Amino acid sequence: MELSLFQASLGSDAPPAGLHPLLRALWLDAKGDFDGAHAIAQDIHDADGARVHAYLHRKEGDLSNAGYWYRRAGCELFRGSLASEWETLVQRFL
Repeated sequence: MELSLFQASLGSDAPPAGLHPLLRALWLDAKGDFDGAHAIAQDIHDADGARVHAYLHRKEGDLSNAGYWYRRAGCELFRGSLASEWETLVQRFL
């Protein structure tokens, strides 16, 4: 799947079948379902799950918690826009 198709799927009521769980989390986030996205990210106990978890807390405005998760992911706080970070993450998991 390409980014444009993933973005187009946001017009649907449900995410495309067979998505990687972190893509599903990012899809839910884009649809405004923070709780659903967060539940998925917190259940994935690797650097990728921590990375999405960090983004979600950054978006929520909880920068200290986001910082914790960025460190767990082994990366620095993302300095670009939230939209740019979302797109970067989506492309990473596509």
